[in-house]
Amino acid sequence: MTQQIQITKSQNLKEKPEVAGIPFGSYFTDHMFLMDYSAEMGWHDARIVPYAPFEISPSSQVLHYGQSVFEGLKAYNVDGEVILFRPDENFKRLNRSLERMSMPKVDEEFALDALYELLKIEHDWVPDGEGQSLYVRPFVFANEPYLGVRPAKSYRMMIVLSPVAGYYGAQLNPTSIYVEDDYVRAVRGGVGEAKFAGNYASSYAAQQKANDLGYEQVLWLDGVHQEYIEEVGSMNIFFVRDGELITPQLNGSILPGITRKSLITLAEDLGYTVREERIHISDVEKGIKDGSISEVFGAGTAAVVAPVGIMNIHGTDYRVNNNEIGKVTQELYDNLTGIQTKKQEDKHGWVYDVTATVK
Repeated sequence: MTQQIQITKSQNLKEKPEVAGIPFGSYFTDHMFLMDYSAEMGWHDARIVPYAPFEISPSSQVLHYGQSVFEGLKAYNVDGEVILFRPDENFKRLNRSLERMSMPKVDEEFALDALYELLKIEHDWVPDGEGQSLYVRPFVFANEPYLGVRPAKSYRMMIVLSPVAGYYGAQLNPTSIYVEDDYVRAVRGGVGEAKFAGNYASSYAAQQKANDLGYEQVLWLDGVHQEYIEEVGSMNIFFVRDGELITPQLNGSILPGITRKSLITLAEDLGYTVREERIHISDVEKGIKDGSISEVFGAGTAAVVAPVGIMNIHGTDYRVNNNEIGKVTQELYDNLTGIQTKKQEDKHGWVYDVTATVK
């Protein structure tokens, strides 16, 4: 893709908020990136413009048939430099999601350049407080005004930015999860492995149920037997069993998390045995009871690492590691965030310095 990015800067800059005091993903920066697609022209009209509402036809296909996918990553302020963590993986996954939803792929290198240019303009928005970052949300949706049931012929890609504190607050505190027995998230052959907007909307009923019962997150079981562990509402999940790290194997219905992938590599670097396998809920229950499962934690971009202190399994609450952060969980969190903030060596080339990369 050889197109240029047109830039229109805002004449009315917003006041920067106190990041610690705003809910996650509720405040947005001065500018956003847009690019349009048509069957005749392909991706075109790439531009950075002031953040603002835009018009959409009431008959846009996304509103009726749900063609919409997204990504989530973070930019960090490290001594005044803007740092990204494995953004190439996010755009690779975006394209896999687009392909699954019969939507046109984007040029990954151009999309990265667009993000770099946007961050170059918005670098003052990247907070430098402990645990704070600038959340990056690329997304693509169908905007053809047509009510026929087929893939759309026109789309829009956008990137918006939001300064955020930690997803669960500033501290790494244990969370509580409810194992869902009635609803299911996805099945193999469906869209569970895509970052598809509808996956999240369909999870709301179970999430609300868990919240009403006093739990923060839902743990999904497989959609066929409802016996095998899949993932948490906004995260992949890991267990420390007899000193080894285990996580559900990717099976077509589990989102292939970039944080998940990174933690597996880091754990192996640290000398842990990592197993990706089919995990039965009864084995987890037994393991917590007999102490062979000593830690449980979720992993995802928004939360990074979230230790689990309480698991409700079939109506019974189980305390994990006395509802405290475990040694392995803390070690992996420290190592991952250390790399993301350049406090320790990046052996795998995961950290991108935006300032040095922008052309």
